[in-house]
Amino acid sequence: MDIDAGNALVDAIKPLARSTARPGSDAGLGGFGALFDLRAAGYHDPLLVATTDGVGTKLKVAILANRHDTVGIDLVAMCVNDLVVQGAEPLLFLDYYATGKLDVAAGRAIVAGIAEGCRQAGCALVGGETAEMPGMYAEGDYDLAGFSVGAVERKDALTGATVQDGDVVLGLASSGVHSNGYSLVRKLVETSGLGYDSPCPWDAGKTLGEALLTPTRIYVKSTLAAVRAGTVRAMAHITGGGLIENIPRVLPDGLGVTLDASKWPLPPVFNWLMKTGGLTPLDMARTFNTGLGMVVVVPADKAQQAAEILAQGGETVFTVGTVHAVKDGDARVTVTGMDTAWSA
Repeated sequence: MDIDAGNALVDAIKPLARSTARPGSDAGLGGFGALFDLRAAGYHDPLLVATTDGVGTKLKVAILANRHDTVGIDLVAMCVNDLVVQGAEPLLFLDYYATGKLDVAAGRAIVAGIAEGCRQAGCALVGGETAEMPGMYAEGDYDLAGFSVGAVERKDALTGATVQDGDVVLGLASSGVHSNGYSLVRKLVETSGLGYDSPCPWDAGKTLGEALLTPTRIYVKSTLAAVRAGTVRAMAHITGGGLIENIPRVLPDGLGVTLDASKWPLPPVFNWLMKTGGLTPLDMARTFNTGLGMVVVVPADKAQQAAEILAQGGETVFTVGTVHAVKDGDARVTVTGMDTAWSA
């Protein structure tokens, strides 16, 4: 490993880590481990929740577009959005950055994105690991992994067990494709004949690469406010598998949801992907978030309150469906109106 480059990167990212400091952590770098004081963070009877994730082949888009300042936000988002669906507040974050030859400028841009994601989520960047592995990665390639730990008071943990027939399903708008399905996205870009430096077909003023690198939305602060107000029964982070596969993960046995696709707009990026690939609406709903990055299940009598809290937190909120009883063998998620709503 280039020791000088490694030291230069550590020096470059120390201020970024310090910018994420929060009660319970000093967000310092350079030691062998990081300490976090749950009592200083205000917890009394906490459960710890841990997640890990990556950015997937969206990194290839970043590498080909030579833009590295957004994938760090994606890395944080993929972890902390999984924490918050359990009612947990993200407290700390660590990253793993592996490459064939360390590029200090690219590394700093990546970590700057990670720090920005941590600030958005309210968690501290407390450490990480940089690995230079010649022969393992092609020139210019790199990989990222993220690790986050959060906490929730035992009595407030969301398990989905309290979801009931008649509950309302709210959808929170996504910022785009987020960080799933990029192997298909890259194939469709190839099919289209466009390059990542080509003008974006659906977003004037941006290149295709810039538009596809729009970072994953972080839903932590807005949804925690709704959870702490007692308005939320369950949440699902819509990642790989789309609406169809993710929502059942937070539903008790015997319950399903029906969503109405006419209740939220299909963002133009998904319309372009669907037409370019000749994909069916069902393919889209099973692969992508199709415009809803987070689904929130709330009691019917608290739906308006929850929507107002989420909107005050900066979310675009849609009332998209309801919870109902299902029999064994029935679909747990039914999306109506896709062929009409997504045909424009």
